[in-house]
Amino acid sequence: MTAAASIEADSGIGPAPEPGSVENPFVVAVIGNPNTGKTTLFNALTGMSQRTGNYAGVTVDSSLGSFGHDDAHFLLVDLPGSYSLTPRAPDEVVAVRALIGSGDTARPHVVLCIVDATNLDRNLFLLTQILDSGLPVVVCLTMVDVAKNEGIQVDYRALERRLGAPIVPVHAGKRQGITQLRAAIHRQATAESSANVQVPFPPAFEREVAAMIPLLRNDGKRAGFIARRLLLDRAGFLERELGDEIPARAHTFAADARARLQEADCPPPAIEISQRYDWIRQTIADTVRTRDGDHYVWTRRIDNIVTHKLWGSIVFFCGMALLFQAIFTGAAPFMDMIDELFGALGSAVGGFLPEGALRSLIVDGVIGGAGAVIVFVPQIAVLFALITIMEDSGYMARAAFLMDRVMAGFGLSGRSFIPLLSSFACAVPGIMAARSIENWRDRMTTILIAPLMSCSARLPVYVLFISAFIPAKTVAGFIGLQGLTLFAMYMVGVVVAPLVSLLLKGTRLKGPPVPFLLEMPPYKIPSWRVVLFRVYDRSWAFIRRAGTIILATAIGIWALSYFPTQPDVTARYDSLRASASAERVAELDRAEAAERLRGSYLGRAGVAIEPLVAPLGWDWRIGMATIASFPAREVVIAALGTIYSLGDGQDEESLELRSTMQAATWPDGRPIFTPVVAVSIMVFFALCSQCAATLATIRRETGSWGPPLFTFAYMTTLAYLAALAVYQIGSRLPALG
Repeated sequence: MTAAASIEADSGIGPAPEPGSVENPFVVAVIGNPNTGKTTLFNALTGMSQRTGNYAGVTVDSSLGSFGHDDAHFLLVDLPGSYSLTPRAPDEVVAVRALIGSGDTARPHVVLCIVDATNLDRNLFLLTQILDSGLPVVVCLTMVDVAKNEGIQVDYRALERRLGAPIVPVHAGKRQGITQLRAAIHRQATAESSANVQVPFPPAFEREVAAMIPLLRNDGKRAGFIARRLLLDRAGFLERELGDEIPARAHTFAADARARLQEADCPPPAIEISQRYDWIRQTIADTVRTRDGDHYVWTRRIDNIVTHKLWGSIVFFCGMALLFQAIFTGAAPFMDMIDELFGALGSAVGGFLPEGALRSLIVDGVIGGAGAVIVFVPQIAVLFALITIMEDSGYMARAAFLMDRVMAGFGLSGRSFIPLLSSFACAVPGIMAARSIENWRDRMTTILIAPLMSCSARLPVYVLFISAFIPAKTVAGFIGLQGLTLFAMYMVGVVVAPLVSLLLKGTRLKGPPVPFLLEMPPYKIPSWRVVLFRVYDRSWAFIRRAGTIILATAIGIWALSYFPTQPDVTARYDSLRASASAERVAELDRAEAAERLRGSYLGRAGVAIEPLVAPLGWDWRIGMATIASFPAREVVIAALGTIYSLGDGQDEESLELRSTMQAATWPDGRPIFTPVVAVSIMVFFALCSQCAATLATIRRETGSWGPPLFTFAYMTTLAYLAALAVYQIGSRLPALG
């Protein structure tokens, strides 16, 4: 029941809405092992654009979606991927809470369990635990095409009868079986009872469960499920998480019962593992036939190369270098089109407006600021298209396995690789994905270094400075210098993060290493629907930011750069222009624009901080743009676009930020931007914590302001020192200075 419906019913205003109505939809919990295609299926059922990936840990929190079938409405809750209902990490507790309906979480009407046809024995372990809940269950069989290629044949009708729950095979990427799956969910939601089969346990265990049920404040089936989970959780993790929801007498009984079971040769959780897997082996014995298919043979042959210590590393780094090179070559034509579009738009709008504040606001603040950011959407699209292809094909899990050997040398568990990998898209889901790390020290270390990974917000900064100041030539005859520089910028975080981890793990967060186990998914052809969904989702998210926080910041920067109006400066230059030649007039226009900007509110603040940024090779305008971008990194593009359009007196015919920055000079005529200065700025942005959302997420995940404040302090200091070293050393090298 929804909150509104519950209030209405309790207050006596009227009857609660019927289950399955718009106001009170059937709640469906979507659960399954990591890497079973759960999120792709969620997208197919709901039509939502949800991130997917072919490795564990992508879904880190509950997501919601809905669909309708036969006049009934369903609310889907996408739960974190779990291997078991015996939780060992915070994200696994989310799934257990949903199934028992603890706290404010409404218990679902149906559980949709995703089962990978290529790994039935492992996936059925979680399913048998879900069947204990007494809730209606629908089993969705995924990866059926991959199973067929591997020589696996499943008699799912016979398996369905043995489980007591309907099984629907689907191919979510091609939308095959989705209608049948919706119909099965509808039938289970409206059925009067469910016929779930439960795995039998020894009599001693069942007696303890029966004795514990009266101690719990719950109904029969729900209390029985909770009692089982508490008794089988030897570490007491679930008890601590549920807290006051479990009566004190039940806590005491659970501890005593586990001790009695140990003495009765039924030690939890070992008894659960043996009983469930014995039952699973008997259940699938004559319902699943296997043989080594060609697909399996090819998987092993490919893995012999891509997971090899030497050849796998070569494949990984070459693949990454080609990816970054493709960002320039594939997106360049679209960038040029967007540049021309905004240039024409600025000229057209400027021609209709009279000279003054309104014209400057629209042309320089809005069009110049937003256009300077939106031009980078093609690179965002190319980057996420290629990354999604690697994820959905199954390669990223191999990369995680490969990099585990490197990370272990810096005190990190291999479990940290997946959250760090997610941070290349955005640090927020990467930090949230760290919930899957059981060890507290490893989880905290991963959270603190995740922002060092170059997220998509840094890409526009890199592309702007690389395209403007790094020559478009090749190295060794075939490697593009621009693509190589972009690759190097991404590697800055990859190199620095393990060093910070080593420092943290050797001091404050010191502890023993934790072993890493990783499931290798089968290779498959990426789904074009998944790729397009991901590209659309990330590109549109970037455009939304360009139209909200970035545009608002650009307008704010414009106002600080334009005011006060300084009429005395205007009058002085008007008198000089009265008797000047045409060439001299243009020069005076630029001089006036520079002087007005320096006398503006922004200019005065910039002059005050210039001694701080001058050692980095920056002028005050770069410093002010950097400060303005602390809420979100990509704001620096809009800030630079606004500042330089006003400060250099450019007209509407020249709105391209790169050309304006290339022409910018110091008072003595030296160019402000050189390749060394450009690299200094990029290194600063590669290491600095300029993202309010990231810091807020760290605060939420750790429950304290200490970690986000520490993250901001150490990353800002590290970024400044690294940028200082780059400029001071690079400017002294004859080839660069």
